[in-house]
Amino acid sequence: MNMKVNIAGVELKNPVMTASGTFGSGAEYSEFVDLNRLGAVVTKGVADVPWEGNPTPRIAEISSGMMNAIGLQNPGVEVFCKRDLPELAKYDTKVIVNVCGHSPKEYLTVVERLAEEPADMLEINISCPNVNANFLAFGQDPKHVEELTGQIKKIAKQPVIMKLTPNVTDIGEIARAAEAGGADAVSLINTLTGMKIDVNRRTFALANKTGGVSGPCVKPVAVRMVYQAAQAVKIPVIGMGGIQNAEDALEFILAGATAVSVGTANFMNPYTTVEVIEGIAEYMKKNKVEDIRELIGAVR
Repeated sequence: MNMKVNIAGVELKNPVMTASGTFGSGAEYSEFVDLNRLGAVVTKGVADVPWEGNPTPRIAEISSGMMNAIGLQNPGVEVFCKRDLPELAKYDTKVIVNVCGHSPKEYLTVVERLAEEPADMLEINISCPNVNANFLAFGQDPKHVEELTGQIKKIAKQPVIMKLTPNVTDIGEIARAAEAGGADAVSLINTLTGMKIDVNRRTFALANKTGGVSGPCVKPVAVRMVYQAAQAVKIPVIGMGGIQNAEDALEFILAGATAVSVGTANFMNPYTTVEVIEGIAEYMKKNKVEDIRELIGAVR
């Protein structure tokens, strides 16, 4: 039984990875999860300089999910390269570094710095809804998506995954723009923009007023968008959004995702990724599926 998948020439032992921002730099979860079993570890977003993130409170619980407005707090690429990447290199798993920025120059600085580092792929976050920077809204404009993707591809030494926002009218158009810019893959969905109000305090639950909605409540929207993106492009699609178990992951794969990322569920059950891998294997055995590729995009 083969569970290996290939994304832009990078072979993953299985299609299950972590979602950026929910697994830290990756290594700290090794106390709970055998990272060697994962298809890939996707790091928290890394910027050219340290970011403090947004003021607190910046996390709120909602029905069937959560909201966050962390603001991509991170130590900056220099600390990341010296402290975090060497730890991840100890494990037999692929490493995907998530890159964030306020402007094209900031993205390009990080991509250039990572060129000779032991990262297997780069995931470019142009879709975070809770950073106060106009450029991140460019993820909603196909022209800007294509332009930035092209700039990054010119200097990147690793395959490039563009992480797409769901806060658009036509996700297929955005996916095609990333493909036209030279993206090796796209990942989606990032969080949906939402708001929660504390009726007792009569104020916003998050200091940022709005935040990113994630968890089981977004899954139907995510599956629909992954299906549309997979129909729109020829490059691999990585699906995410509310995955809690193998059945959830299989929905994304059947909709056209080559791989999937587990995010919010890690906060409730750090072992979720391994349970998803085991569940997919059981499904394949039960249904006599010899190769995971038989399932990718099987529902049309």
